[in-house]
Amino acid sequence: MSTADRKAREKENLKSLILNSAKKLFVEKGIEQTTIRNIAEEIDYSIGTVYVYFKDKNAILHDLHSEGFSELGGYFKELYAIINPMERLKVMGKVYIKFAIENSEMYDLMFNLKAPIDFLNAIDEEEWNEGKATFEVLNSTITQCIEQGHFKNHNSEPLSFMIWSMVHGMCCLEIRQRTKGVNLTNPSTIVGDGYNEFLKMIDNL
Repeated sequence: MSTADRKAREKENLKSLILNSAKKLFVEKGIEQTTIRNIAEEIDYSIGTVYVYFKDKNAILHDLHSEGFSELGGYFKELYAIINPMERLKVMGKVYIKFAIENSEMYDLMFNLKAPIDFLNAIDEEEWNEGKATFEVLNSTITQCIEQGHFKNHNSEPLSFMIWSMVHGMCCLEIRQRTKGVNLTNPSTIVGDGYNEFLKMIDNL
């Protein structure tokens, strides 16, 4: 291995160390409470070293949010084998909810915090490529459902947005513990129960 290759690998390893440590701190302390100083202390490097790799905390959050979408893509792999688009749609929502609940801090970063989008705005990037690609998975499935005679008199894009918003809302209410203390009969299962009610509705469309 050449000196240049070794240095490039060392830089990549240190960047990964920063991201992994930041992710660990976000889970332990919360995203808002974690600072660049905390991250530097966690990896036992100077604050200046962190700034060599990342302009600011938003840049770190953006890279982590991109990793989150890669992880979500891993969850979605099981969908590729489902040929029937309506069945794929039903499973997609369940997989999305599973990812959100199992990765609540990451989900917050991906879909609720402004920081990753602020970073895109700072570098004059107009498109949110990760979100665009994820939405397209849903929209293409809805389009196929319509082509097969489901969702008559509906338009694919606004319908996809409505379904995404509904499932996202349920995930957020659960993650932020808003399902507790509102006299729900079974708060621990309400997200799954609510999604099953949605599945009953679309069976008639």
